[in-house]
Amino acid sequence: MNTTEYTTLLPGLTEYDYEDSSTTMGDYDDGSICDRSAVREFRKYYEPALYWIIVILGAIGNFLVVWIYTHFKNRLKAMTDVYLLNLALADLFFLCTLPFWAADSIYGWTFGSPLCKIVSAIYKINFFSSMFLLTCISVDRYIVIVQTTKAQNSKRDRLLYSKLICVLVWLLAVLMSIPEFLFARSKKDDQDNHFCMMVYWNNENNRTKIVVLALQICMGFCIPLIVMIFCYANIIRTLLKTRSFEKHKALRVILAVVAVFIISQLPYNGMLVLEATQAANMTITDCDEVQRFDIAGQVMKSLAYMHSCLNPFLYAFVGVRFRKDVIRLFQNFGCVPTFKSHTSSTHKSPRPSIMSDTDTTNALSL
Repeated sequence: MNTTEYTTLLPGLTEYDYEDSSTTMGDYDDGSICDRSAVREFRKYYEPALYWIIVILGAIGNFLVVWIYTHFKNRLKAMTDVYLLNLALADLFFLCTLPFWAADSIYGWTFGSPLCKIVSAIYKINFFSSMFLLTCISVDRYIVIVQTTKAQNSKRDRLLYSKLICVLVWLLAVLMSIPEFLFARSKKDDQDNHFCMMVYWNNENNRTKIVVLALQICMGFCIPLIVMIFCYANIIRTLLKTRSFEKHKALRVILAVVAVFIISQLPYNGMLVLEATQAANMTITDCDEVQRFDIAGQVMKSLAYMHSCLNPFLYAFVGVRFRKDVIRLFQNFGCVPTFKSHTSSTHKSPRPSIMSDTDTTNALSL
């Protein structure tokens, strides 16, 4: 029998919280109804504090990035810098949605269906744009470091392309958020509790939900991961051929970027794969196992969200030039005393890194 399936958005409830407050995901092994109240209690005490920590830390880091790029106009002369500014904006907009989900975990959704659609769409737009921009940054680093000559000859064109690419990234992210505009809505249970959730159309074998999940997994994780691994693997191979004494610092930055992406995103996307499998053939029928799956999903979501407050430190603050601009900015406002530079002429170049867009050496300078 085909039934309309209610499944919540990524930050909210699980797919099994619908219609009845003690919802069921189907027929269980003993024919009983699975009580979901324990999972909702877990959300109530777990999510709000963690989400607010992510919001505060992420807002500070990403706001500094935006502040630097808007204060020092000459910063936006490289593709990576354009991507970093857009990445910070995407993360800031994404963080703006978390207080709504924190309130939802305590009080339920009290903001109505229109705001449910808007907040859900904003969340998804900035989720996808962040993933796409991280992919663009890895490709740009690949061009600068592995294809140095080509990067130098086309620097001006690449800067123009970066702005066009950012426009395309945002348009594609909006396109990927269409399911939120179509299916997100506020739903009331029999205890007058409202929840912001996805209400999919009645279709055979939950086909709509599976397609939505498959698109998110492929576009939001698999494709970015494949591109990042290809680009950074070639960058590492190029760095290993150089004679730079401090190239190992650049390698550590690359490994940190890839490791954080995998550690934060892989578990959550693995849960999405299991959710799609569950929607297709109902593989989990034991109530205790369902609750463990649901709680694990909440933890994995939170881990994935932490990426938004780590991005500034992984992609911007690792650079000496960026850190110096932060100090200059605070000095301009009198927050930090000004010190005279004691750097001697024997200190010829900054430490290597991978952040600049001028040549291979600068592309490795921290």
